[in-house]
Amino acid sequence: MTVRRALPACLVAAALLISGCGGTGEGSGADSGRSAAAAPGFPVPMDNCGVKTTYKAPPRRAVALNQQATEVMLALGLQGSMVGTGYLDDRVLPAYQAAYDKIKVISKEYPSYERLLAAEPDFVYGGFTSTFDEKEGRGRAVLAKAGIATYLNLEACPSGPVTTARMDEEIRNIARIFGVPGRGEQEIAKLHATLDAVRAKISGVRPVKVAVYDSGDKTVFTAGGAGVGNEMIRLAGAVNLFAGVGKAFGDVSFEQFAERAPEVIVIYDYGDQTADAKKRFLLGNPAFKDVPAIRNKRFAVLPLSSTVLGVRVPSGVESLARQLHPDRFR
Repeated sequence: MTVRRALPACLVAAALLISGCGGTGEGSGADSGRSAAAAPGFPVPMDNCGVKTTYKAPPRRAVALNQQATEVMLALGLQGSMVGTGYLDDRVLPAYQAAYDKIKVISKEYPSYERLLAAEPDFVYGGFTSTFDEKEGRGRAVLAKAGIATYLNLEACPSGPVTTARMDEEIRNIARIFGVPGRGEQEIAKLHATLDAVRAKISGVRPVKVAVYDSGDKTVFTAGGAGVGNEMIRLAGAVNLFAGVGKAFGDVSFEQFAERAPEVIVIYDYGDQTADAKKRFLLGNPAFKDVPAIRNKRFAVLPLSSTVLGVRVPSGVESLARQLHPDRFR
């Protein structure tokens, strides 16, 4: 479908949204052409990262961008409401592969504004602030004017620590928007069962001192205290030595990293540089020779896709706990 043909459909959608918004603010609408009477539980008002939207019916033509957004949708069984996805850093979880294979991948990374419009979405769900990059023409206000409602993962706009309560809120919000709150509660219960099992296994352990190595050859790009990665470290029976960094991620010097003396270095695995290559870099760097984790060659590895706010968080906690406290899982 060409962009020229997609634009009128979006403009029609915009007219429908404006006529049904009631002046509720930027991004209001997502009518999907059905009356509120035909959608039990609607309208659903939502204030997401400062953008207020009123959904009069579940979106029918959703696009999910980034791993966490796509997998939340699939976990809730919403593949039938999806017309596109894009920009995954990892393969989807095996449980979702069959459903994912039926959804069109509209771009390898982020789509252009024109390509996004060509999918004729009525809803775009993004995992990172970069999803809605205004300089790239994908700002939330711009999409709202085209009749497209938007939702941004809550980790991208934290108001306080990003905990498992935020994970629950993320899933509940998407479930409400799509009119499947029961599925949301079932998914949350399943995820917390995994967390409860980990908590029972590691009860009473001495917290291990860890630091995250994401990347960097001049400084260390590490996990700070404002992302769900920090909470995952705590739930896995450890303490993040850089929790005082007031962002989800931040750069620290080699000297700072060495001075904190982590007992285990948690490597985030993604991209072209493998986890083994990162280990070799750390082991061969003279700045780290006295770090306990380096002396003892103690590393834990997590895929980056498990360290963002979504349905992978509990399994990521379990994986990390198994690596930090293997004796508790024998």
